[in-house]
Amino acid sequence: MSQTEISSGIQLLRNPNVRIIFFAYLVTFMGTAMAPIAMAFGVLELTGSTKDASVVIAAPIVATIAILLLGGTFADRSSRHKIIINAELVAMATQFVIAYLFISGSANVLNLALLMLLNGAAMAFNGPASSAFITQLVDKDDLQSVNALLGFARNGAMIGGAALGGILVAWIGAGLTILIDAISFGLSALLVWTLKPNSQIKPEQSSFIQDLKLGWNEFSSHTWIWVIVVQFSFVVAALESVFALLGPAVAKAELGGATDWGIIAGGLAVGTVLGGIIAFKLKPQYPMRLATICVLFFSLLPLGLSVPLALNWIVFLAVISGIAFEIFGVLWMTTLQKKIPGHLLSRVSAYDYIGSISLAPLGIVAAGFLYEILGSTQVLVLAALTILIPTLLTLGVKDVWYMRIDD
Repeated sequence: MSQTEISSGIQLLRNPNVRIIFFAYLVTFMGTAMAPIAMAFGVLELTGSTKDASVVIAAPIVATIAILLLGGTFADRSSRHKIIINAELVAMATQFVIAYLFISGSANVLNLALLMLLNGAAMAFNGPASSAFITQLVDKDDLQSVNALLGFARNGAMIGGAALGGILVAWIGAGLTILIDAISFGLSALLVWTLKPNSQIKPEQSSFIQDLKLGWNEFSSHTWIWVIVVQFSFVVAALESVFALLGPAVAKAELGGATDWGIIAGGLAVGTVLGGIIAFKLKPQYPMRLATICVLFFSLLPLGLSVPLALNWIVFLAVISGIAFEIFGVLWMTTLQKKIPGHLLSRVSAYDYIGSISLAPLGIVAAGFLYEILGSTQVLVLAALTILIPTLLTLGVKDVWYMRIDD
């Protein structure tokens, strides 16, 4: 990063709102990075079945899909600030109970899946609210820099959290690792509570159904948005199956278990930090063209795991994937925040989220079953193709290729 960009980042952190949300990201994502590793290995140790693990891991995504539009509409109509705080507290409570079940030996697939459903419901309110809430904290001209800065916080925390999660699961078990995640949600809620956001622009009074229609009209009127969301319904299904299930299963069966998977996940997070540095510098004329090209690199990790390559090569591919992932994320979020009116942003984000994760539960469950039928190699190659083919088709869409940030 250049001296100018470092100075710019320091200047942003002098804004109390930016500083607080930066540290909130550090805290919550440190715990969040540990939780999937703990959950995957906890269920695999509990039952030894990737099918059982897939059910538990898919549960929160099912809940999120079911009520995401409700969450997005409430976020635009009420207080995004309060919604985020309450969602963090609910997530904290569910993680405390899950930790207790693992520690006490009372965990089973049913009670874990039910609690993860509740956790997913909390995230259905948190996600759309958080996406739009950033616009209440900073000026519009600072959005890309702030998104990149928050990417540093998120990804720096993911580096430590992922590596630490693998070590903690190996040393102290899944239950205590998830307990730490629960504490991180509580600390994040406290930090968010101290923020002083600008007033939220509320939509004109209308019915809930009318609000949903307005959000859909805005979402569907931008071809570049809905095409990329359709693309991501396949991409996210593949990525969730790899990160939440197939990767840990391969690490347990053919690598060094939770510790090695923590190192791989840490490599991904290192890549996202590097991607954030690059994103500070990027001013692409055609942001969605570059963002979509980045998605092609998401296929590297499942291909590396399908062999599997030696650990150092898998970590290298994870770093490359992380760079691409973060560049896409910053460009996507910044473009949405600049192109979509503020009073509609949470609803458009909800349609984005629900479309992007719509196939994820199916992908995870299918991967769990196919892993036991076909083995890891074939399933991971299928995951890579599920990323590559829709992405290549998306690059052929004129509105994606030629959309300009200044139009």
